[in-house]
Amino acid sequence: MADIAALYRDTDAVGLAQLVKRREVSPLELLDAALARVEETQPAFNYIVRLFPDRARRRAAEPLPDGPLAGVPFLVKDLGIDVAGEISGMGSRSMRYTPDWNSILVERADAAGLLTFGKTTTPELGLTITTESAATGQTRNPWDPARIAGGSSGGAAVAVAVGAVPLAQASDGGGSIRVPASCCGLLGLKTSRGLVPHGPKLETMWNGMAVSGPIARTARDCAAFLDMLAGPAPGTRAAPPVPGGGWLANLETAPRPLRVALLDAPITGTPVDPEVSAALAAAARQIEAMGHIVEPAQPAIDWPALMAANITNIAVCTAADIEQFRLAQGRDPGDGLEPAVANWRRMGLERGGLAHELALRALEAACIALDRFFETHDIILSPTLAEPPIELGILSLSNPDHQQFIETYTRFCPYVGLANMTGTPAITLPLGHSRSNLPIGIMAHGRFGSDLTLLQLAHQLERATPWATRRPPV
Repeated sequence: MADIAALYRDTDAVGLAQLVKRREVSPLELLDAALARVEETQPAFNYIVRLFPDRARRRAAEPLPDGPLAGVPFLVKDLGIDVAGEISGMGSRSMRYTPDWNSILVERADAAGLLTFGKTTTPELGLTITTESAATGQTRNPWDPARIAGGSSGGAAVAVAVGAVPLAQASDGGGSIRVPASCCGLLGLKTSRGLVPHGPKLETMWNGMAVSGPIARTARDCAAFLDMLAGPAPGTRAAPPVPGGGWLANLETAPRPLRVALLDAPITGTPVDPEVSAALAAAARQIEAMGHIVEPAQPAIDWPALMAANITNIAVCTAADIEQFRLAQGRDPGDGLEPAVANWRRMGLERGGLAHELALRALEAACIALDRFFETHDIILSPTLAEPPIELGILSLSNPDHQQFIETYTRFCPYVGLANMTGTPAITLPLGHSRSNLPIGIMAHGRFGSDLTLLQLAHQLERATPWATRRPPV
């Protein structure tokens, strides 16, 4: 098992599936390696909500398809993804339920031969960018356990960072894939709106702002994720095109020379840590050396109006999510909600229909402005976060100091929300480290439907500055 354990930790998902196909290792051996790694690391970092290995063992015993991820252990987030017969907890003490259905993503993962064996941690309803919950405790960063792993997909990011899985499903409504991937030194792709389905119960979350995508160590694993799990489903009304031949087959093709807009100072005007700025400058130089054009530029967007619209939309959607739970389960979560979540609910109930419609129109105006910007530029290059991972506790939904929460959130995370509000793809790239050895992510943000271009750029950078073997000391 020691040899298989090392092989498992040192090989990406596509590589593991190739070993399974050649019968050099069995799916059950990989699953045992994954479970052993969880047992070894879960007590220190708290990234698993629940395990259901018997489900994965049954799938491993069945014939596997001839696909790029067949036989690979896999984890899904405990928010918005349902596994029949297994509790969905949403990071909440009071909003738990047990579905008798699988999410479409889970069905597609099963069909792809992935071995889904557990669910990862999240804050309550995914409403903050750290994975801390009164229900499940603090998920800790394997680079420094005193710091956040990011959120709301922090459990997924830690699972990949510690080597429990090479690839995990995550979701992103306001940076929730890219923030934890950045904090943990990984790739994280926020996909274009409509690319990966949410069904079967809902096909749009937060009016299209929240999407599913991969957290991984390699670009080819992200591409394989899309090959297996992306594509329209019942209820899909608008989706970006799928590249001919698939994502993985097109990955080796270098993107044409790109015009890259360099965005260092956030539109919000908040400061950026000097080490983050230095990492961004180094990334820009590397991208220029690969033949792309990099120049300072930023879209002309009414940022205060957009942020106000974003708050209204999230508040109304949160209130609606809680009401839908109340109607479906016959109980109100009430006092079980964490203070910040209860506040989001209250704000949503106070907003009227007119206010929400005006907010949606402001979001559309931002989409138009961004698309016009992308007529002359292909990529916006920025930091993912304005500073390295911060200490635990400050961004918790139970932090009683609301002003501290708002000030820290605004300073720490000014870049990621634009992609959610406009439905566009963005990827965080593990290109930097601070002097104290904390990961620094650099974000490439593209026009709607340019997910493949982002992955091709990531693959170019990965070959120029390999990062997959850069691991936390655990």
